[in-house]
Amino acid sequence: MRMLVAVVVAALAGCGVETASTAATAASLKKQELQEGQRTMQRAQQKIDGAMQQMQERATNADK
Repeated sequence: MRMLVAVVVAALAGCGVETASTAATAASLKKQELQEGQRTMQRAQQKIDGAMQQMQERATNADK
């Protein structure tokens, strides 16, 4: 009986570790997705800023 309890406890402990590992992996993937999204937003903002600067320069040159 004690051996059965020990096996059940060991099995449950293993499941807990696996679940925690899976959660940690999922969190890591979400963090990477978030970071990539932030980089994409920064690149888009840089392109927008560059386009705005070009428009301002063209408007300034057109006035001359």
